[in-house]
Amino acid sequence: MKAMNEVELLEVLKSSGEPLVVFLHTPLCGTCKAAERMLEVAAHLLPAELQMVAGNVNMLPNLVQQYRITSVPALLVASAEREDDSKVYYSMVSVERVLEYIRSVIS
Repeated sequence: MKAMNEVELLEVLKSSGEPLVVFLHTPLCGTCKAAERMLEVAAHLLPAELQMVAGNVNMLPNLVQQYRITSVPALLVASAEREDDSKVYYSMVSVERVLEYIRSVIS
């Protein structure tokens, strides 16, 4: 997963194109590490055109405020059209649930 800074993330979230998943985390979060491993597995089962990136919320104050991020780990998922608001997902219990959620937003 490519790490992005705040300017890059806000720009890619504004522009339509490919579906997008942003993994939001902090460096010292153990749960975030487990969620990242789940996403690595999930990435192999998702469409190739899906763009998956990561961002450290400690460095993303405007994005956190704009999307009302309340905890980490979190997934910010946006469809290709970006017509509706991006969806934030916090409950990363299993790879299966993460896949179901991402597929429901991007399809």
